[in-house]
Amino acid sequence: MADPYATLGVARGASEADIKKAYRKLAKELHPDRNKDNPKAAERFSQVTQAYDLLTDKDKRARFDRGEIDAEGNPTAPFGFGGPGGAHSGGYRQGGSQFDFGGGGGDEGDLGDIFEGLFGMGGGRQQAGGGFRSGFGGFGRRPQPKGANVAYQLRVPFVDAAALKPQRITLADGKTIDLKLPPGVEDGTQMRLAGKGQPGPGGNGDGLVTIEIQPHAFFTRDGDDVRLDLPITLKEAVEGGQVRVPTVDGPVMLTVPAGATSGKTLRLKNRGFHRKPSGRGDQLVTLMVDIPADDAALKQFVQSWSGGGGNPRARMGV
Repeated sequence: MADPYATLGVARGASEADIKKAYRKLAKELHPDRNKDNPKAAERFSQVTQAYDLLTDKDKRARFDRGEIDAEGNPTAPFGFGGPGGAHSGGYRQGGSQFDFGGGGGDEGDLGDIFEGLFGMGGGRQQAGGGFRSGFGGFGRRPQPKGANVAYQLRVPFVDAAALKPQRITLADGKTIDLKLPPGVEDGTQMRLAGKGQPGPGGNGDGLVTIEIQPHAFFTRDGDDVRLDLPITLKEAVEGGQVRVPTVDGPVMLTVPAGATSGKTLRLKNRGFHRKPSGRGDQLVTLMVDIPADDAALKQFVQSWSGGGGNPRARMGV
């Protein structure tokens, strides 16, 4: 795989926020659901996801920057002996390469067995009397690669995302699981399902689930808060009283103050999105006075009404 920084199009010193922003942009462009007739886009999507996974893992990113692992997370030094600056007890360093002889000292030290470890040659030798034995017990090998990751796109209803309701997802093998959404979930959040990818010599890859929060008919998101424009009648606005209001957790009663006007915003505590690591946003309810278009009695009342409250636009200079 290419350099993960180049894959995402960010500089080596990019912040985590810059990396996340770059990934979201590319993931939306390359997602398989939007490129069903373009297999190269699916391959590129997998590369972008792998690069994102490496660069958002602080330990792996630091090891990659030091040259200890490659873009796929595998050790760069031969036979798994660690990269520059690494150290192993009982090791021997020459010319920048390090060879681990398996614990340092003792009776395990025959260079002939290095070739046995490399090329699978025949078994070791042991001298009479139980003395010298060939073979390097700790001579490491390059770890076997895991299977490919599998990308999933999960569309989550707005209300479910705000209330963190579990979502059922069908995996590539046909099995279904109930996925628990994390606090702070937002559009583009990626969740990892360990071992739910394709099988490989070193074990299964992972499932990578990208969350897409669906828009709602009347709720909108504002950070961790939920906004709602609530129509009320003229009678409710003038007299005030309690009205029934929808929330992401179900309907509740809201007290409208007497003399309320359109644009007045009321707050329902802890009715928004769950925050990370804890807490919750609010629901902000903006009142919208609904005037009926053809109400003869209302027209007659207004025509005979001597009040009017003066000029409500006076402060605007008109």
